[in-house]
Order: sequence, then C-alpha cells, then structure tokens
Amino acid sequence: MGSDRMPSPIYLDNHATTRPDPRVIDAMLPLFTEGFGNPHSDGHRFGWEAHDAVERARAEVARLIGADSREIVFTSGATESCNLALRGAVRDRPPMRTRIVTARTEHPAVLETCAALAEEGMEPVVLPVGADGLLDPEAVRQAVDDRTLLVSVMLANNEIGVLQSLSDIAAVCAAAGAFLHTDATQAVGRIPVDVRALGVDFLSCSAHKLYGPKGVGALFIRWEASDALTPSMTGGGQERGLRPGTTPAPLAAGFGCASRIAAVEMDRDAAHGARLGAALLARLRERVPDLRLFGHPRRRLPGSLSVGFPGVPGDDIVERVGERLAVSTGSACASVSAEPSHVLRGLGLGDAEAALGVRICVGRFNTEAEIEAAAELLVEAAGY
Repeated sequence: MGSDRMPSPIYLDNHATTRPDPRVIDAMLPLFTEGFGNPHSDGHRFGWEAHDAVERARAEVARLIGADSREIVFTSGATESCNLALRGAVRDRPPMRTRIVTARTEHPAVLETCAALAEEGMEPVVLPVGADGLLDPEAVRQAVDDRTLLVSVMLANNEIGVLQSLSDIAAVCAAAGAFLHTDATQAVGRIPVDVRALGVDFLSCSAHKLYGPKGVGALFIRWEASDALTPSMTGGGQERGLRPGTTPAPLAAGFGCASRIAAVEMDRDAAHGARLGAALLARLRERVPDLRLFGHPRRRLPGSLSVGFPGVPGDDIVERVGERLAVSTGSACASVSAEPSHVLRGLGLGDAEAALGVRICVGRFNTEAEIEAAAELLVEAAGY
C-alpha cells in the first residue's frame, strides 16, 4: 500500500538535546506506576523503594564523572546547577573575594548569572578567547589573584564543541585559593570526565544531553568545598539542604541509567560520532570548497561541527531544511534572540560572519545514510 507520509526528519541537533535512549525510558516507567512513592517518605515501602532508586542513580552519575555519590546534588538541569554554584558561593564569601572570572564564550547560564552578581557587588572578569575558541592560559593567570572567589569555564562549548584545558586552569585557581566551576553539560557522557583529574570544585551537567530525560541535572560539589555554598531556595532539607523540594525519582532514575550506558558505550559513541562528523565535513567541503569551520579543528567534541556557508546566513539554512533536517544556529537557550551568536562573535568574528554559523552535532542514533542525505540538504539549501 502506498503512503504519502514524508520521511522522518534527520536529527543532527544533539547539542540542543538528545533523543532519550529506549533503555532509559524503560528504567523510568516503573517509577511512574507502581514505584510512585515520595523518595523522602521514610515510613513505608513506597518511599523506601523510590529512595533506593534515587540513590542508585546518584551513584551512577557519580561513577560517570569519578566522584563520590555524596558529592552529587540533583537539580532541575544544568542552568540551575550553574546558578547554585555561582550564587551559592557568593552568598557566604570572604569579604575580600569579590572577583568572578569567566570566558566570553560561556553559556548564558553563567554569563547572565555573573552579570546579575555584579549588582550584588561582585566584579565579573570576562576573558576573551582566541580565534580557535581556546582560552589563553596566561590571560587566566593574570586575571586570577587573591581577590578571586571563583572561576567558571566550560569544559566543552555548546556551540562549537571546543574543549578547554581545565587542569591548567585548576592549577592557577589552587595557587590563588579560588574555586573552579565548570559547565560540563556537553562533555559528560560524551568524553571521559574525571573531576579529580580536572581539579574542579563544582561541575554542572544535565541528563538530556546524554540520552536521558529533560528536567533533571546535577551539581558535583567537591566534598572539601561542601560548606562553600549557600542554598538559593528555602524549604525542606532535601539534597543536602542545598536544593529543597521532592527529588523526582523517575527522572533521577533515567539520569542514572543514561550515565550507566554512557560509561559502557562512550568510546563506541565517540568513535561513531567522530567518523560520521568527519564524513559530513568532507562531503560539505567537496561541494563548498570555501566552507568555514568555526573553532579549533581538532580540540573539539567528536561529531561536533559549527560551519558557515559563505554569503548565506545560518538562519536561512536552518529555515530551508527545517522540515527534513534538524540543525540550529546556536544555543537553544538563546534562540529567542535575533542577535548573531555571541560564541562566534567571541572568536573575533564580525556580525555578518557570526551570522553564518550552523551548529551540527552527530549523535548515537545517526546513520551513514542520514549523513549523506544531510549533506545534500545543506548544500542545496545554501545554493551550491
């Protein structure tokens, strides 16, 4: 029997969110039905079972990043985790520590929080990055001194996929007695992340970037830095008193399952993403010789591409392919803005160049056939 249905669109916007893995959904479903108890109800079996599910999930998330389960606080997502780290550190800071250092290409969850904290007497220092998206270690050393409370630098950029050298920054922070926070939302589950090796005090991440559910994230808080944060909200004593409210057991379980899968399949996923990403870039360059690749060509997440088709704004490309191919021009959190990407402008590009950017990220479920079709769609949309 014939069908007039359009083929399923190709999804290459995995920086924005990932499709939940079916195994994650299977892990969550029982906690919506028979295991629906409140994990903080300690007087009956329903509560005990939900509590055990949350704690198993906490251990899985901790294991994925080399942490202790006591160092994991569940939140609603990475944005809340970033706010809890930055705002929480400021509330009980030593009076002399008034400086927060960050980078121009950070996510709005960090940049806008730093700007808001300026109204509370803090001094945000926003460092430039090079044309490749990388921070200059010397610039970090010059900015971090005994007035610095906290440094916040992404591990992997959410638009161009560039990887920063956090261990070098950690050494600078340790020498100055400053805390180091990283928004590792794009990195956790995609590349190996070890909080001890990185030397970070706080790390933010989110389940829906590693094939888990939306609505749940985590903040790693190094045990020795536990007393440094003050809660942003008041209420019950859940999540070590830092994040009051009922912990969503089904979402936490999904996060834990996604973390467990990532720990086992990360290398395979990375190789898959790198291979398909390289194939897509090669196909595009065959047809568009002057295609732009934004960010460092090698120090980037596997399968992550930020490209520009000369003379064709990224918004036009995204609109033309939208029915058949999911890509984007930048952070989904900034999609309401008509401004060119602040990340690409942070690389030193003018507005016209920054407006060219098309963000592409290969994921676990993409196929070679999809990559070939995506290349054709993008080239056609660009008029080549």
